[in-house]
Amino acid sequence: MLDTQLKRTSNDKMIAGVCGGLARYFNVDPALVRLLFVVAVLFAGASPLIYALLWIIMPLDTAAPAVPALPNHPRPAEEWKFDPYTGERVQR
Repeated sequence: MLDTQLKRTSNDKMIAGVCGGLARYFNVDPALVRLLFVVAVLFAGASPLIYALLWIIMPLDTAAPAVPALPNHPRPAEEWKFDPYTGERVQR
C-alpha cells in the first residue's frame, strides 16, 4: 500500500522516526534512507538541522501497528483430547 501522507513512524524509528517515515512515503528500505542521510551529512555538508526541522514539522503516525491474525484452528481448545505441548490426554 502506497502511503500518501508524509508522517514520522512510531514503530520503525532510530531517533525520531523521520527516516522511517520518508522511507514509507517513497516506498524504499528505511536503512537506505538512513544511509543516504548520513552520507549527505558527512560528505555533502547537509546540516543535521534538516533532520531536526523534519522532526518538528512531520506529524507522528499514531496508527496502531498491524498485528498479524492468528490462524483459525480446526477445533477449539475445548474439544482437544490431547495437550498439544505435552501430548498427554486431557481429562475433563
